[in-house]
Amino acid sequence: MSGRTVDLPIEGMSCASCVARVEEALRSVPGVLDATVNLATERARVVVVDAPLDRVVEAVRERGYDVRTERTSFGVQGMSCASCVARVEEALRSVPGVLDATVNLATERATVTYVPGTVTLRDLFGAVRQAGYEPVEESEVRDTEREAREQELRDLRTRFLVACAFTLPIVLGSIPKMLGLHVPWIPSWLSSPFLQLLLATPVQFWAGLRFYRGAWAAVRHRTADMNTLIALGTSAAYAYSVAATFLPHAFTRAGLAPDVYYETAAIIVTLILLGRFLEARAKGQASEAIRRLMALAPQKARVVRNGEETEIPAEEVQVGDIVVVRPGERIPLDGVVLEGHSAVDESMVTGESVPVDKGPGDAVLGGTVNRMGAFRFRATRVGKDTTLSQIIRLVEEAQTRKAPVQRLADRISAVFVPAVIAVATLTFLVWWVWGPQPSFTFALANFIAVLIIACPCALGLATPTAILVGTGKGAELGVLIKGGEALEAAGRVQVVILDKTGTLTRGKPALTDVHPMNGLSEVDLLQLAGSAERGSEHPLGQAVVEAARARGIALADPEGFEAIPGGGIVARVEGRSVIVGTLRLLGERGLSPNGLLEVTDRLSQEGKTPMAVAVDGIAAGVLAVADTLKPHAREVVEELRRMGLQVAILTGDTRGTAEAIARQLGVDRVLSEVLPHQKVEEVRRLQSEGYRVAFVGDGINDAPALAQADLGIAIGAGTDVAMEAADVVLVGDDLWGIVRAIRLSRATLRTIRQNLFWAFAYNVALIPVAAGVLYPFFGVLLNPVFAAAAMALSSVTVVSNSLRLRRFNP
Repeated sequence: MSGRTVDLPIEGMSCASCVARVEEALRSVPGVLDATVNLATERARVVVVDAPLDRVVEAVRERGYDVRTERTSFGVQGMSCASCVARVEEALRSVPGVLDATVNLATERATVTYVPGTVTLRDLFGAVRQAGYEPVEESEVRDTEREAREQELRDLRTRFLVACAFTLPIVLGSIPKMLGLHVPWIPSWLSSPFLQLLLATPVQFWAGLRFYRGAWAAVRHRTADMNTLIALGTSAAYAYSVAATFLPHAFTRAGLAPDVYYETAAIIVTLILLGRFLEARAKGQASEAIRRLMALAPQKARVVRNGEETEIPAEEVQVGDIVVVRPGERIPLDGVVLEGHSAVDESMVTGESVPVDKGPGDAVLGGTVNRMGAFRFRATRVGKDTTLSQIIRLVEEAQTRKAPVQRLADRISAVFVPAVIAVATLTFLVWWVWGPQPSFTFALANFIAVLIIACPCALGLATPTAILVGTGKGAELGVLIKGGEALEAAGRVQVVILDKTGTLTRGKPALTDVHPMNGLSEVDLLQLAGSAERGSEHPLGQAVVEAARARGIALADPEGFEAIPGGGIVARVEGRSVIVGTLRLLGERGLSPNGLLEVTDRLSQEGKTPMAVAVDGIAAGVLAVADTLKPHAREVVEELRRMGLQVAILTGDTRGTAEAIARQLGVDRVLSEVLPHQKVEEVRRLQSEGYRVAFVGDGINDAPALAQADLGIAIGAGTDVAMEAADVVLVGDDLWGIVRAIRLSRATLRTIRQNLFWAFAYNVALIPVAAGVLYPFFGVLLNPVFAAAAMALSSVTVVSNSLRLRRFNP
């Protein structure tokens, strides 16, 4: 038996034993004929017959190794409902080498995860075309997406207006028949079935052409979708009417009424075109966030080359180039300020409304606005590496990832259309056999009503449109939510763990207290201690120096500087002996700590680091340094608790220091003396107690905890590693972003539930009504025209409900 050979890139191998384990894992998969692994190239050649590739990859991962995968995205045109999505996903997953494929109806994009070297873009595009849809290359997507949407809107508007023009006289001509009486102001010739045929035909086959094309594509692939239902329903009404027009006597002999239903077919097509037009316009508004983000990036940049300023396209700027920015201009890319000062409005990227002061050494972000003052900066990230480009990439990826709650809708959508056709057929037969006279007319009307009222569109749009708008709104607020799973997790969080250093605090010590004694003033104490510490490289000493300078105190150069490890420093300042350090250091130098002990103990209990100061052998006071809390830290914690969440802080500090900070913040739990590698264990411990846990951190050592938590939130000012491991990234350094993220997620999840409820309730309630279940009790039947209006309204309602998230205000 021969099979096909698949080349897999394997990661994590280090020796011959690894090779043996991977080969054993691969050969254990049913359908794998042979497997050989090369350690030098880190690749495995696998001969498979019918083994699914995802099972082969899973076998490697179960042994502790990994298979390198890649992901690509491209546009897909021609989809109209959840059944289309399911068909495209199935086609892509059937391509050898593809591990997973997700398709988003709202963005009309497919994201495919595959093993590199086993599949090409041509293979994927071929599969999409075989399914009856048209793929669009990634490089073309951004350029053509808006153009395609606008073209579709123009086409829908034109077809709807033409359909209206032809349908109106048909409806007028049908009014006397509907009312069963003569209407003087309606000419009798409008009721002519031949004229109505002439008017209905272009509506049916030109205005409604998209439905026939979609239905034919579905038939060719032995499936059915929304277009199938519309084409079947309207064609039944149209065909019956044509037969009744040309063969009325045959109908009479068969005991059937030779009535025509051109107005039914025409109105259904017209109303559904109106629904599609409104839906397409709303979907365009839903994806507006991405376009706004893309519009932030300037097309030009002013760089200094050969000593002269030159304006060039922004994409031609290279790392290391010197870029000049003038007042009022948008910064073209990321960099570090070299000279000049300004205030930069970063609200469009970080969500923080207050302009941020920038000077030499400060980082600037592409897409932000320079409010005042010119400056020059060195480019550090260009092209696709800029923060703005990464934000756009994250948002685009997030909008293609499905929420777990969508899986139920997907499963139902897979069987929905065939089930509706079966119900419609059964309805027709029941009414024809047992219905009142004229039974065939009743059977046909109810058959059409069932086909037309069923709406898989609402099911298909319920989740992706809410995720599309929610993630886009998040990006505007500086909150990057990585897809539906993250949204769902954020909406269900019960406990928020805040890593102290760098998250709750600035991550840098600052002077907090000055307590002078024995006749010295605060200025005197800071001048002497700050001057002595000028020779120190210790962060605590630097905090004293910076605080003195910030107060405008002139510092002298120290003499005889000596650093005592673990104790402090000794120096002479302007002829005076100065000691700054621990009480133990003062004791070793023969100085009495009289008056200092009480102050240092109190400061220690407050979570601060006290530094005793002695001048010329006499106690001169105490300085306190601490890693200060970020602005609004306490308010954010209080708000999280008001939202019904428990809040815990996690720190490596001692229990006493941690509890002092906890008292300042008002948190529920304190996780103290936690080493970096123990953070993930603390997350697991809370999860084992039954809590759904969010972890907020910023450093490399936070990555495992961010990945372990039900929801990982990375402060965007932190490291790339943390941002990669997190589910939610806060672009700015503002702690209010945590509140925004959870509130927005809750609002989006609430919208998804509303949409799904409406989609399910609509179909569950109205399909039986269309089938006529109310007729025996109340004599009520659903006119196919009203069924078409209800179906068009259902999709528009779902999309419009999602669009409400654009007005979300945290």
